Amino acid sequence: MALVPFDDRDGFIWWDGKLIPWREAKLHVLSHGLHYASAVFEGERAYAGNIFKLRQHTERLIASGRLLGFEIPFSAAQIDAACIETMAANNLTDAYVRPLAWRGSEQLGVSAQQTKIHLMIACWTWPDYFGQDRMKGIRLNISDWRRPHPLSAPTASKAAGLYMIGTLSKHKAEAEGYEESLMYTWDGYVAEGTSANIFFVQDNKLHTPATDCFLNGITRQTVIALAKARGIEVIERNIRPEELGSFSECFLTGTAAEVTPVRQIGAALHYTPGTLTETLLNDYTALVRMSPEEVEKRAA
Repeated sequence: MALVPFDDRDGFIWWDGKLIPWREAKLHVLSHGLHYASAVFEGERAYAGNIFKLRQHTERLIASGRLLGFEIPFSAAQIDAACIETMAANNLTDAYVRPLAWRGSEQLGVSAQQTKIHLMIACWTWPDYFGQDRMKGIRLNISDWRRPHPLSAPTASKAAGLYMIGTLSKHKAEAEGYEESLMYTWDGYVAEGTSANIFFVQDNKLHTPATDCFLNGITRQTVIALAKARGIEVIERNIRPEELGSFSECFLTGTAAEVTPVRQIGAALHYTPGTLTETLLNDYTALVRMSPEEVEKRAA
């Protein structure tokens, strides 16, 4: 199937306060965000017309900008409304939503404090990230790259620059016949996938890496809450690579990945997507299709 380039599509993109035709959403090649990765973004999904946990995503976007030293010139309420407006303009009810904030082209250098901060929001249809036959499970290789030390990068932010090593890792995984890549932390513990958190099952308990140098995903937090609501013990800790063979099930979580079972890591580690994984997948699928009021009530 031929790819449809993202710069040549019908529709509208919200840009600095107003909707503009999709093909007119262009920036100058000397924008600071392009050269120095001074950009932050969010990935959100809408189900049946509701963007799941929209305010949490918006608040994280604003916080990410502050971690990169800039203030997005719109309030959380304005950003929420703009996301909803963009979906309506594109006649979408089930979609992927992408807000992005970046430094503009007024200055180009390491120091660029006088640059204007821009915000755009786009949305498009997005099928299941890893296909329809999800319970079959996907295969991960082990990345050559590691998540950075929190003193070497703003690891608590969803900053564009932090995804470069994810792209490198995923490209190599795909070249080797895998769908995803498992990344380790800077000091050698299990971290996450290239853009999704990871969970393991052992003796009907959930084990997941402590998020001390990578993003504590909103989907990750949601799945932990769903597990606890079912009385499943959740253990957040440092997980050593040599422990990977002791787990019976494994799955990834993320806005795009949702809950995706894993059947293999590297050449030797195999998992059987099982009851606990399927239960949480089904619970998550049901939750995201509830109204925002019902989701908030469940969280309370």
